[in-house]
Amino acid sequence: MSLPALTEAVVRQREVLANLLREPLALAAEACGRVWPNRAALNAVLADALAKLPACKYLYATDTHAAQLSDNISHEGLIETDYGRDRSDRPYMNEAVPSQGFLLSEAYISLRAKRPSLTAIQIVRDADGRALGFVGADFDLRNLPLTAKLYDEPTTWRQIKGDPAIRGGVFQQTRSESAMDRALDTVLGVMEEFMTDRGVFHGKLHFSSSRATVWLYDDPYRYRLLDIDALTDPDTCLIYPVRPYPADAVVPRDRIRAVLDAIGALRFIDDTFYLRAGSLNIMNGMVGLTFSCDGSHYLPWDEFLAKGREFWASGVATG
Repeated sequence: MSLPALTEAVVRQREVLANLLREPLALAAEACGRVWPNRAALNAVLADALAKLPACKYLYATDTHAAQLSDNISHEGLIETDYGRDRSDRPYMNEAVPSQGFLLSEAYISLRAKRPSLTAIQIVRDADGRALGFVGADFDLRNLPLTAKLYDEPTTWRQIKGDPAIRGGVFQQTRSESAMDRALDTVLGVMEEFMTDRGVFHGKLHFSSSRATVWLYDDPYRYRLLDIDALTDPDTCLIYPVRPYPADAVVPRDRIRAVLDAIGALRFIDDTFYLRAGSLNIMNGMVGLTFSCDGSHYLPWDEFLAKGREFWASGVATG
């Protein structure tokens, strides 16, 4: 079975990072082995090694029981208070080091800065190949070199189960008619105008609470919250200037209303299993659906239209 796209992207990123760090840490461990376990000499060796690792936050040496034999070496100087520190309970010391002696840990949250971090570990050996301890190199994820392009979110159907408490009580609830339900034709007309001619690339309708959130192509970092009064007044369209439909949009302009109508129809498919919120993003072509059972679906717009009302009404997808 192939890895999920996100996991695969993380694996590739880690492989590149490991290849960048493996050689400099091996050289540092070899130099440490020649002066082991002299604290001052280890500090000097690690300071020299740190100069070749600009992204590294701390370098240090520990014995085989994870007790620190050097100070923490940073680009700002020595941190003497960490000499003698017991690192045996840290996550990177509880992972199995491969036979070649190098490990790039899983990411974790650091104790002091509370930041996502990772640690590279290299075994230190003596001239006869016996393990003396480890060289550790701590990295803040913000400081690591960029080794991969921006992750592309897959545009395949994904189903995510929601709150078990809501799912368990779904048969005790019944859809209550909302203000948006009563004015749905007007709301969908306003949303269509937003997306076809007013620069909105992502819109989400919250049917149960009668509100919407929209993101504009010209101002993508801030969303707008629209209540039912705004959504039922076509004059609201006038507050957003007319914009040409984006040339790189995935959803054809003339199919937006069909998608919105299909989303709206799911609000009324059943009094128990019904749509609570639905969204459309014209740039990646994805439809988002959250049902009364708190289960969510994300799928391409054309696949969504192809399923039809009967598929969702069966309860298989919504339950």
